[in-house]
Amino acid sequence: MTAILNQLDKLPDWLAAQGQPKFRAGQILKWLFETRIESFEAMSDLPKGLREALARDFSFWSSDVIAHERSSDGTEKLLLRLNGGGEIECVLLRDGIRRTICVSSQVGCAMGCVFCASGLNGVERSLTSGEIIEQMLRLSRLLPDDERLSHIVMMGMGDPLANLPGVLGALELANSPKGLGISARRITISTVGIPQAIRKLADLDCRYHLAISLHAPNDELRTKLVPVNAKIGMAAILEASEYFFEKTGRRLTFEYVLLAGLNDQPEHAQELADVLAGRGALLNVIPYNPVEGLPYRTPNSDAINRFRRILEEQGIVIKFRQRKGDDINAACGQLRRQVASAVPAVVPLNLPKT
Repeated sequence: MTAILNQLDKLPDWLAAQGQPKFRAGQILKWLFETRIESFEAMSDLPKGLREALARDFSFWSSDVIAHERSSDGTEKLLLRLNGGGEIECVLLRDGIRRTICVSSQVGCAMGCVFCASGLNGVERSLTSGEIIEQMLRLSRLLPDDERLSHIVMMGMGDPLANLPGVLGALELANSPKGLGISARRITISTVGIPQAIRKLADLDCRYHLAISLHAPNDELRTKLVPVNAKIGMAAILEASEYFFEKTGRRLTFEYVLLAGLNDQPEHAQELADVLAGRGALLNVIPYNPVEGLPYRTPNSDAINRFRRILEEQGIVIKFRQRKGDDINAACGQLRRQVASAVPAVVPLNLPKT
């Protein structure tokens, strides 16, 4: 049985085959995206026969929640087991009035960042648009009725630009007034940098923000930290980022995970300032969130402050991201890795709605 979120484009034809009017499609979409229901039976303004037909031909979800963790800072993380195979993670972040979600685009990741848990076992497959939008709906159902999602970051497992069709299909629904209605200005696509896909995204003029994960100021170090860089090179990524800015007018964000003793030294900060000079970009620095079993560490406060001071003195617009969910393995891939190593077979949980 196929999940309805994977069949939304075929819904009008299916309804016609059931002898139902076209406006039923709009009613179904409204139930899916504007309410917190989790069954077809709850779609109370649909005829009983139609609700029964929906339950017969479609499943409501394409995944099972097999783990749900809550942090003391309000962060919540779900581990989903997909009917189509594989497990993925998605996160809800609470920050003031913001309700930001971080969702996955692939099962695993092929980029090979040495400090990240997502890619330790490579990539299994790309997600469908329905599987991506389902993460958004799952997370929205963790909010109380008087709260709504405000921001989306495609920064979970996988590189979104390696699954551009699936990602853009999901974001179209997220952005649409008939979907989640989230402004394109509040949607960010994060990538390690795939130049051809960056250019394609610019040509499509989707109006989403783009964040490029550098993690190093030169090719030698970046290739050690992000092995796929050996096939790409920073120059090609920076050229593609300039093209994106020229085509869209959207200010770029460059991301930099700060690793103690590896990329946090004064010479790294100075070289990074030279790379970013004149680009008018925002540098988002992320102190490393340690992963069990990996040797990388978070820099101490002196190293972090020194790194920041050097960049600010060079005129770089810099923001340090506050780490969230340290106590629940909120970084990409951590929960999946923890559950896989600790539990041979996980029974789906019946979780209360918060």
